[in-house]
Amino acid sequence: SRMESCATVILAGLILALLWMFNIKHKRNWHLPPGPTAFPLIGNLLQIGKKAPFKSFVKFSETYGPVMTVYLGWQRTVVLVGYDVVKEALVDQADDFTGRAPIPFIHNPNKKYGIGSSNGERWRQLRRFTLTTLKDFGMGRKGMDEWIQEESEHMRDYIHKLKGAPFDPTFLLSCTVSNVICCLVFGQRFNYEDKQFLRLLTILSHIEKVNNVSLSLHKNVCCYASLQQMYNLFPKLMDHLPGPHQKIFAEYDEVRGFIKMKIQEHKDTLEPSSPRDYIDSFLIQINQEKEISTTEFHYDNLVSTIMTLFLAGTQTTSSTLRFALSVLIKYPQMQEKMQQEIDTVIGKGRCPRMEDRKSLPFSLAVIHEVQRFLDHVPLSLPHYTLNDISFRGYTIPKDTVIIPLLHSVLKEEKQWATPRSFNPQHFLDNNGNFKKNPAFMPFSAGKRNCVGESLARMELFIFIVSLLQDFTFSCAGGPDSINLIPEYSSFINVPCRYHIMATPR
Repeated sequence: SRMESCATVILAGLILALLWMFNIKHKRNWHLPPGPTAFPLIGNLLQIGKKAPFKSFVKFSETYGPVMTVYLGWQRTVVLVGYDVVKEALVDQADDFTGRAPIPFIHNPNKKYGIGSSNGERWRQLRRFTLTTLKDFGMGRKGMDEWIQEESEHMRDYIHKLKGAPFDPTFLLSCTVSNVICCLVFGQRFNYEDKQFLRLLTILSHIEKVNNVSLSLHKNVCCYASLQQMYNLFPKLMDHLPGPHQKIFAEYDEVRGFIKMKIQEHKDTLEPSSPRDYIDSFLIQINQEKEISTTEFHYDNLVSTIMTLFLAGTQTTSSTLRFALSVLIKYPQMQEKMQQEIDTVIGKGRCPRMEDRKSLPFSLAVIHEVQRFLDHVPLSLPHYTLNDISFRGYTIPKDTVIIPLLHSVLKEEKQWATPRSFNPQHFLDNNGNFKKNPAFMPFSAGKRNCVGESLARMELFIFIVSLLQDFTFSCAGGPDSINLIPEYSSFINVPCRYHIMATPR
């Protein structure tokens, strides 16, 4: 029919126009780093493994070197492979690489507000404030480590009630870690049975799953590319179309509603002279800067920053703790050695403190190796060039996504004696003292590294050490039944889930 042939002509025209745009882009950027030949529209998506895309990038780098150009759909992307080049970009040339990529459509609800989605002056002001507030947290009340110690007691009480019966620790660890964020942000913790709290945690796990699928090159690669690109190109249109993104946006709105309610409660009870938590500190700052036209301290930035702290601060740390328990079960001699060290230094009468780290070198080495080996965010969070930049003799144009491949740093042959094996000796010298390794970058590096790094380090140390004071961990299938290879790998490596037993010591 005439309509069909008309539609065919329009479609053909669109495809030709896109091919033309693609070719122009290629020609203009002839200073780009090398990379595999890209197809029009779909770029290199068909050459990238669906299950663990980071492995494909490592393979490409064997041919094209440590700095290479890859097209994810028609999104130009430069991938950095190996410690030397990642450090050179993120640390030595930090100012060029502070941009954050427009996070894919799942993160749309933040609308470029908040610390996670912003760039430039907005990001600088919010990051500085958040780091300071995390550091000074408590302001005359409880310090951050005291909140974590208190939460570890609630967690241990919960496990004691199980009397050694097998349980899946996923939910408990999410509650525990999320409560630390709640203490920081809202100045309160929630009971592990609190219905509203449990609903929040359910939404967080949904968002993590959808992020992992949407950011992985999953199932139908072309569909993935076109949906991502369609959303990034036509967000207003997509907002009105049905699809899986709508359910997640509704859940985001639910979390935002909860956060807004908590902000209102804080506004009603605010004492400007004695802030209780992050929200109070932010509200005080809003008041102080209300006459400054360029201030970034306003309501939208507060809501979105709390969203980011919540999303980024719960699943990552709780998954790392869950992986740590699997490691302890897989290597019982290592678990025993940690317990001996902890018993000698701390005993069982008091909660571990951060100052204990220097006296617990073996335990500290195991915790570092857990993070290195899990390699939780192999692709890092993508960076973005806000201007044309020069790097290692190449020109990387404005609006290029940058992937610093953290996987290639944490598992690099040159940096680690046995990168593919779990080995705490990576962090110990010949005398058994703890030693740092500059290639330890699970939180990324440079000016855009994880804002909650010091909080996460505190949580991992205090929670793992306090659990080992009270319990010995095992599972019904024995050490050999534990598999340390991730259950699935895409944007993040998700460790396998097990029912474990915690026998009181």
